[in-house]
Amino acid sequence: MSAGLVSIEEISKHDSPSDCWLVIDNQVWDMTEFAPSHPGGPGIIHRYAGRDATQAYSEVHAPSVIKDNLAATKLKGRLDPSTINDEWLKPPPTAPQANTPAGDNSQPDLDTIINAHDFELAAQKTATAKTWAFYSSGANDLITRDANASLYSRIWFRPRVMRNVRTVSTSSTILGLPTTLPILISPAAMAKLIHPDGELAIARAAHSKGIIQCISTGASYPAAEIVTSIPSSPTSGSQHPFFFQLYVDKQRSKSAALLQKLHQHGNIRAIFVTADAAAAGKREADERLRADESLASPITGVAARNDNKGGGYGRVMGGFIDPSLHWGDIAWLRAQTRLPLVLKGVMSASDVKLACHHGLDGVMLSNHGGRNLDTSPPAILTLLECHRRCPEVFASLDIYIDGGIRRGSDVLKCVALGATAVGLGRPVLFATAYGQQGVEHLIDILQDELEVAMRNCGVTSLEEVGPWLVNTADLDHLVPAEEAHPYARDWRRGKRERGIKAKL
Repeated sequence: MSAGLVSIEEISKHDSPSDCWLVIDNQVWDMTEFAPSHPGGPGIIHRYAGRDATQAYSEVHAPSVIKDNLAATKLKGRLDPSTINDEWLKPPPTAPQANTPAGDNSQPDLDTIINAHDFELAAQKTATAKTWAFYSSGANDLITRDANASLYSRIWFRPRVMRNVRTVSTSSTILGLPTTLPILISPAAMAKLIHPDGELAIARAAHSKGIIQCISTGASYPAAEIVTSIPSSPTSGSQHPFFFQLYVDKQRSKSAALLQKLHQHGNIRAIFVTADAAAAGKREADERLRADESLASPITGVAARNDNKGGGYGRVMGGFIDPSLHWGDIAWLRAQTRLPLVLKGVMSASDVKLACHHGLDGVMLSNHGGRNLDTSPPAILTLLECHRRCPEVFASLDIYIDGGIRRGSDVLKCVALGATAVGLGRPVLFATAYGQQGVEHLIDILQDELEVAMRNCGVTSLEEVGPWLVNTADLDHLVPAEEAHPYARDWRRGKRERGIKAKL
């Protein structure tokens, strides 16, 4: 060892749990004491003892994680590049199943991608089997996941012609914030699984295209890194806005501390509280493949693991979520943050009415992408239910909708039916396989499709759009007209009669 350089011969001597050195980004770290407390378990660290772990580390961790968790004294120097040989470059044996490609690993050129479906097909080919299973899977038989998308094809436009549509504007506002499109990027966990830049690429694309990203509690980068990856405006000094999605922790103090930490970043402008995750769904495609136990969320610190149910990332990493969350907790949330509160995961008009009653700033109609409760209603049906049962809510709070939106025409249908904006989850993850350029390309595609739909429907701005623009007759019979089920009255009467007979 000389001048801070460490040879591979020296590094290779430290190859056991009791003496464990790793190379990450050409820096040599002593992981001996840290390994037992690693959120992903010591196994993955010990597997790379005495070797270069850069690739495995970069697939699941942000660059800052190691510096934030290890003392400077654990840095032993830099890898001496003159000592590297072919043997050193070989990966350790028994690579985890999570890193097995799902397809033929040939990524189509970005300029051949012309719609959101193309991004999904490309991701299916190039993502690892575990990543594809995690992103694409839904609960049980995938009925809700697939219905989310298919119901949009059953809503028909009612176009008007002979309108001057030479110039159209897709601009809108979300919680008072200007946006170039009525689209926000829905929170989705672990974008780094599909591209090293993960949420950073998404953030840069959102900034460049003038839309808002909602950061997931399960993001693969700390929220601070994501929001500070976007520079302030050199002229006005203003910061690009972000939203943050909160899973309330069973240990409420952790959620309170997280919210206080988020307040340090002036560009986080609203909190989306997820309410539809009281229990993680049975996502069978995800469970069948073993989890990479080196994977851990930098925000929650929760690590992936395998057990006798399988290796589902969503299930094992969501164990910290508090299933006791209830309407009375809105007051507690208000006490923790001054930011607008939006309830994410609302699936009935009755709960939209309760959100109004509790003074929330908005709701996101969502079924978690069909990932938790199969045969829960597609969000478009909940939007129609609001029109039928409580149309007054549209004047009281912002209503967002996500799940199954793949076309600019889908966006226009949602806005026509009263949505403030739509959320995009899986399409953005699939586009992230191409990094920032991929997400930008997806946004451009959707904007072009939205503009085409607006022109062909005879409207020039979103302010001209309303329910008169669409025909929902093919779905209206699926929409509940009242809170109680029509069978409920007779069912209760029968229960009472049986009870009386039993007493007699």
